[in-house]
Amino acid sequence: MATRGVCCSGGFLLLLLLTGSEARIHKLTLNNETRSSVDLNNFGFYANGTLDVKLVSLRISEQLTNYTAYPLGFTLSRSRVNGVLSYTAEETDVCPLTLPKSTNSEPLLLFLIDIKTLSVNVKVMGDQDNLLIAKPKVQPPQGVRKEREAVPEAPAAPAVGGGEPPKEEDKVTQEVQKEKQEPADGEGNRFQLDKVKQMTLALDKVNGSYNFSFHIVFSLLAEGLYTLKFHYCRNKGPVIKLPYYFSVEVTEQNPGGYLSAAEIPLSRLYIGMAGVFFTAAMVWVYTLMKHRYSVFKIHWLMAALAFTKSISLVFHSINYHFINTEGHPIEGWAVMYYITHLLKGALLFITLALIGTGWAFVKYILSDKEKKIFMIVIPLQVLANVAYIIIESTEEGSIEYYLWKEILFLVDLICCGAILFPVVWSIRHLQEASSTDGKAAMNLEKLKLFRHYYVMIVCYIYFTRIIAILLKVTMPFQWQWCYEFLVEVSTLIFFVLTGYKFRPASNNPYLQLPQDEEDVEMDEVVTESGALEGISKVKKTCNGRDRPKESTL
Repeated sequence: MATRGVCCSGGFLLLLLLTGSEARIHKLTLNNETRSSVDLNNFGFYANGTLDVKLVSLRISEQLTNYTAYPLGFTLSRSRVNGVLSYTAEETDVCPLTLPKSTNSEPLLLFLIDIKTLSVNVKVMGDQDNLLIAKPKVQPPQGVRKEREAVPEAPAAPAVGGGEPPKEEDKVTQEVQKEKQEPADGEGNRFQLDKVKQMTLALDKVNGSYNFSFHIVFSLLAEGLYTLKFHYCRNKGPVIKLPYYFSVEVTEQNPGGYLSAAEIPLSRLYIGMAGVFFTAAMVWVYTLMKHRYSVFKIHWLMAALAFTKSISLVFHSINYHFINTEGHPIEGWAVMYYITHLLKGALLFITLALIGTGWAFVKYILSDKEKKIFMIVIPLQVLANVAYIIIESTEEGSIEYYLWKEILFLVDLICCGAILFPVVWSIRHLQEASSTDGKAAMNLEKLKLFRHYYVMIVCYIYFTRIIAILLKVTMPFQWQWCYEFLVEVSTLIFFVLTGYKFRPASNNPYLQLPQDEEDVEMDEVVTESGALEGISKVKKTCNGRDRPKESTL
């Protein structure tokens, strides 16, 4: 009942969290923000991909008087691999907006907001031929101010015989000058960044709030993984932080959808792996039905885990499909994915802990210490899945995103370590008792057969948590989906090996273990039914006479 209540409350929490989620169409609003740098997003752009950035509102403290000494604005930088930027000033006291001209060929765009002159100075660095579309700052032509200040004269009377009409070429010149001075609304001027290395855009001010926007079309030369950040250099370093209000809308697209380059194959990957896991689950159920007299309850728990994993992958694939087509997930499908993801995570760690303690294979009653492990792991798994859901439905620039990301990493690490503790306790206890008790030595031999399983758990944890992540940060941006592929394949291999080692069969060495003593001793399973698990008959021979059979529990 408690678990059901947790799941229900978790499902209600999902609905609340997904209410404001926008996925690849980002809308971020920060109130009383004091950070000097805000990570807006990371996105992999192919050729002809587009980036729309609209600074809806920016309000800064009135205490800031010297705006030129503390620049603020955006940086758009490309990184060759995930998490490695093309410049290294982020960890120093140097403001990234004041970087000198470097010899680095990586594309870098700086958008410096100048509040005094109501303009945005754009600096282009590195090799790039992207197309920037924005509204430039219009400079009044020479002589306009003087003409406005002069006293208007009465219109001259037409000459006798009628004045000459204005020439056609004069009309064309006036139209061209007007188009240059007043670009079309919603589009702006086009700047080819391989030709123009510096430009000035218009910054609008409405009721003390500053706003501007720009649109970038990425070329074949400059495609890659880009990081968009907002910087407020006044708050950088050990100084008194001044709060500011910040609201921005970011829309990123690749040809054919809203997914990043590394996420485009994920929908097909997840639906394919869902089919593979479902097939493996059906084979496992067939095995259980074939050997139904040797089946324990934990075998059906393993089947439930495989089916839950398959269903979770189906909803994950549907979720990515709608993100790619709509730019945001459909709430109903997203909630279904998160619920099945939560159940899958809980079932996985419960099953691993039960098998690791030898439940139903070696012993049938858990110790108090092992019960405490389940009391710790299950709530932590709920917390880990809630953290994952919040991360998925929260904008990357918010403070909550980084807080829950750290919580997820820490909780996942604790859960992975917790499922190994029962194994360590059991082996240590039997090692101490084996020196004085011969039966404990036999039990120790039985537990040694589980070492292969323990090694499998450790390898699975290290590969999915460490090695696969290292591969992700070293792969090119368009191949980072291979990280998810490696994780899913390693999970499938782990499930298959676990099912093979603990399959319900009469000749399974994990279920029957012959042991030799001074007298020949043989354990035979009296019943193969899971309902009577733990009952065995012992037949001993001593001096050529058979002892009477006795049942042990």
